[in-house]
Amino acid sequence: METSLAQGELVGEMEMDAYRRLFPLRFYERYLLESLRPDTRPLIQCRDTSVALGPVASADGSALAKIGCTTMLAGIKLEVMTPVAESPDDGCIAIEFHMPPICSAIVRPGRPAEVAPVISKQLTDAILSSGMINLKELSLIHGKAAWMAYLDVYCLDSDGSLFDAALLAAVAAFSHLQIPLVSLNDEGRVVTVSAELGEGKSSKEVVNKEKRKLKLTNIPFSLSFVLHKKYILVDPNAEEESIMDSLVTVVLDLSGRLVSLYKPGGQVLAYTSTLKDCVALARNRGKELKKILDDALLDMEEDSS
Repeated sequence: METSLAQGELVGEMEMDAYRRLFPLRFYERYLLESLRPDTRPLIQCRDTSVALGPVASADGSALAKIGCTTMLAGIKLEVMTPVAESPDDGCIAIEFHMPPICSAIVRPGRPAEVAPVISKQLTDAILSSGMINLKELSLIHGKAAWMAYLDVYCLDSDGSLFDAALLAAVAAFSHLQIPLVSLNDEGRVVTVSAELGEGKSSKEVVNKEKRKLKLTNIPFSLSFVLHKKYILVDPNAEEESIMDSLVTVVLDLSGRLVSLYKPGGQVLAYTSTLKDCVALARNRGKELKKILDDALLDMEEDSS
């Protein structure tokens, strides 16, 4: 009797899995009627989110961010550059997003993922347009030397809401960033103090007297949605994004100010009220992310003490 029941359950699971593969939208709509998803997550609930600071010892700043299974590793490397004549007191930031084949079955070796340059540009726009970083803080010597911050974000596991996780990892990496000590060596070049001491050269002029963190303001974050009929699904996974083509990403700063809104392809949104609902949900998400970032910084301080 128990064996026949187990076989019946197995057949039922196989039929359900086949139905899900053949008719994914219909499968989801059965759950949407109950305001749920197949994983029992409510429509407006985000997946578990976590941030760890400093996972890459060789980077000047780094962070690992996870939203559900979507995992991003961000690292920052600083190099001394000559500022442009138009902005003699400004440093510079270069941002690159990477999707290696290990992150998803749809990313093929030797063929860059089409979404990678799009997310690179979105990250650059969000970080610079939000005003999170005052580029003058990256200045070393007026017109002669400033920091170039290279930020690389690697997708280790792709399961939807890629931009949200990438932006969270990028912001966390900048919050972890430590600007190193530098000075002028005998040749007048700006060098890190540790490298200079290793060469046995004496410093002529100290440029910055101690390691410091960047002062971050107007910190941006994002929340993505898929829209289907009257339903709004927060923080979609990869399956949800693939079967419901109306994707919207709202970027705010932690004060609730709208930084940008992305709506790639899909159907035209008919109702302004839908966008207002998305912005309101994103503001609530900002409170959660602020606590996650604060907790990560506190954990790092406790570990270093």
